[in-house]
Amino acid sequence: MNKNSSNIMALAPNTSNKRETVCIFGTGDFGRALGHKMIQSGYPIVFGSRSTQKSSLIPNDAEVLSHAEAAQKAAIIIIAIQRQHYNFLTPLAEILHGKVLVDISNNLKINQYPESNAEYLAQLVPGAKVVKAFNTVSAWALQSGTLDASRQVFVCGDDMEAKQMVMDIVRALGLTPLDQGSLLAAQEIENYPLQLFPMWKFPILLSLGLTAFFFFYCLTLDIIYPYVYENKDFSFFIAISIPNRICPILALILLALVYLPGVLAAIIQLYRGTKYHRFPDWLDKWMLCRKQLGLVALAFASLHVLYTLVIPIRSFVRWRISSSTVSQALNNKTEPLNNTYAWLSDSYLALGILGFFLFVLLGITSLPSVSNNVNWREFRFVQSKLGYLTLVLCTAHTLVYGGNRFLNPSSYRWYLPNAYMLSLIVPCIVLVVKFVLVFPCLDKPLTQIRQGWERNPKYSK
Repeated sequence: MNKNSSNIMALAPNTSNKRETVCIFGTGDFGRALGHKMIQSGYPIVFGSRSTQKSSLIPNDAEVLSHAEAAQKAAIIIIAIQRQHYNFLTPLAEILHGKVLVDISNNLKINQYPESNAEYLAQLVPGAKVVKAFNTVSAWALQSGTLDASRQVFVCGDDMEAKQMVMDIVRALGLTPLDQGSLLAAQEIENYPLQLFPMWKFPILLSLGLTAFFFFYCLTLDIIYPYVYENKDFSFFIAISIPNRICPILALILLALVYLPGVLAAIIQLYRGTKYHRFPDWLDKWMLCRKQLGLVALAFASLHVLYTLVIPIRSFVRWRISSSTVSQALNNKTEPLNNTYAWLSDSYLALGILGFFLFVLLGITSLPSVSNNVNWREFRFVQSKLGYLTLVLCTAHTLVYGGNRFLNPSSYRWYLPNAYMLSLIVPCIVLVVKFVLVFPCLDKPLTQIRQGWERNPKYSK
């Protein structure tokens, strides 16, 4: 569901001290939590239940009556009951005629029924005004005051007046109503809470696939090769060394993949000469999950930083340093400082620190609480200009790390390049193409196209 396209209503609460009675069918966890929250907001509440005996779980200020009696006391009735129990509403059709029925139910799986629960309810009680709402809010969120939970409530319905009444209640509870249109949107609203990280699927699967590939690649070069040709057991590299190779590789590749679809989109627009033509579906989906790709890349970069910090306390590193010290002492020879290597080492670390700092800045500005407080130009400057600068710094960090080993034959075991060399392919392609696109001969027509100019009308149809 595209939240950005929703009509977010103003948060001005109903200033009237007198609130009309609201009926809730169902005394389960959600019905009780919603009733308690509404009583706190000043609404008189009456529960409709099969059993009119009031339990200790029901809010003290609420009445408990039969379904028919409760329905007669309120114009708005919230159906806090699962779909399979809706049949009891059919005998109440005459009483419910003209009343607002708020369907808050969810299903166990996406598209479980041919029609949405709200549409099914409208078929059972054709004289009622059915509105879908509250299904994206949990009982826990209502009980905890919604301070650390989502405040958005999707609302849809065919009757504008009934929908407005429900949105007034949503605002009174301190929540944000988002008008999703007619009752036809109910199916999408009901599917929304059942989606399991829909925009994260591709980034996670991609990162898992790349992790598996580079793990076995590094395993081959760093463990299997020395064991076969030098009879050395470096199997302990699996714990720290190999993960510390994989994490920066994944971080750099995924960061480059954040900006690659934008470059491809620019090339396609230049070729077509118009922006009024849809991109291929795969490119559309890729562009929609760029934020998730960037956050996964940031996670790998953070792991790389943590792995790097523990290097001095590793047993293998301490053994290698002590062996070098003893060797110099026995030979009565001290190796002089190599200024060139010192410059490369410090430059490599400085580029990594700056790159990670900007990486974190990109991650922070992608958070809704931060991005909502900056204008479009500021957000674009951070995510685009600083984003490319981050990519440049991280790529330079890797290039300086490689030094002259790119041309050293000993770096190619079994004629395979080192893993970090493979990580440079995608970011270098992105940076080179982006550098070409900033030339005036390409940047000017691309800017005109994005402003609505038509350079090739056949693609605008």
